[in-house]
Amino acid sequence: MNPHAMLISTLSLLLGTAITISSNHWVMAWTGLEINTLAIIPFISKPHHPRAIEATIKYFLVQATASALLLFSSMSNAWATGQWDITQLTHPTSCILLTIAISMKLGLVPFHFWFPEVLQGSSMTTALLLSTALKLPPITILFMTSHSLNPTLLIIMAISSAALGGWMGLNQTQTRKILAFSSISHMGWMAAITIYNPNLTLLTFYLYILMTASVFLTLNTTKTLKLATMMTSWTKTPMLNAALMVTLLSLAGLPPLTGFLPKWLIIQELTKQEMTLTATIMAMLSLLGLFFYLRLAYYATITLPPNTTNHMKQWHTNKTTSTLIAILTSLATLLLPLSPMILTTL
Repeated sequence: MNPHAMLISTLSLLLGTAITISSNHWVMAWTGLEINTLAIIPFISKPHHPRAIEATIKYFLVQATASALLLFSSMSNAWATGQWDITQLTHPTSCILLTIAISMKLGLVPFHFWFPEVLQGSSMTTALLLSTALKLPPITILFMTSHSLNPTLLIIMAISSAALGGWMGLNQTQTRKILAFSSISHMGWMAAITIYNPNLTLLTFYLYILMTASVFLTLNTTKTLKLATMMTSWTKTPMLNAALMVTLLSLAGLPPLTGFLPKWLIIQELTKQEMTLTATIMAMLSLLGLFFYLRLAYYATITLPPNTTNHMKQWHTNKTTSTLIAILTSLATLLLPLSPMILTTL
């Protein structure tokens, strides 16, 4: 990509995110979301390939629809109440429309259909941006309007997302699609707790970013796009693959690792709110996710390829990326002992 185009797109992404997360007025929040949508399009369509162009069109159409719904929701609320403030969303129809618009932005079920396809058509770094940075503005709007959202609708979407993210991830062979369904499942966990403890939603999102960024950057370094190539990647970078296995188990939410913290707190909060059945269903559905993370970990570190590989161990890697992966992997696996300190921020 042309360096100037890359600079403009990157700055626009930062600007759009900053506008949305700092605005109180609906029109400013909508403007930031639109800037974000337009800024990421050159990154998705950068590889001149039919799949990338298809992903770009799907992304644009879905995001444009979601933005239109968000604007319509805020306008109907302003029409009924005279308020353009984000925190003053009180009209029932507007609340339902906003819940649907944010669900489309985040890729919650039943509006998840675009997300795996767009990630599959993007490069690893673009897929990382779509899974993490571009979900920050919608999560912020969800956080600010958490008291006005429809609880029944959100809980149904949350359980459906956790279920579908687990089921659909089971039979995938492409790493980007597996991570897309993993993201849908995690978004379901965040949606389940938004109304009861919005701060916990943000904490879950931050920890999700740490773990997902670590996995994406590792897969990008080893050039692993599908499970078949994952089997041979350990010969190039054995230590990195061992670290990937631990990060994947953290993403699954196994106890000694960072990923256990948000799931533990969410189940605890749901139980406090006398939603034991929802908490039990969510916990059971996380076992589906655990299965495909274990499968990824198995392919990465335990499975031997059927034939000998010609790969030499890499003696030289990009130092900046290696340092970043080392820091992210450490944070993505070792934060659980710091949970008392983290809980003071909630």
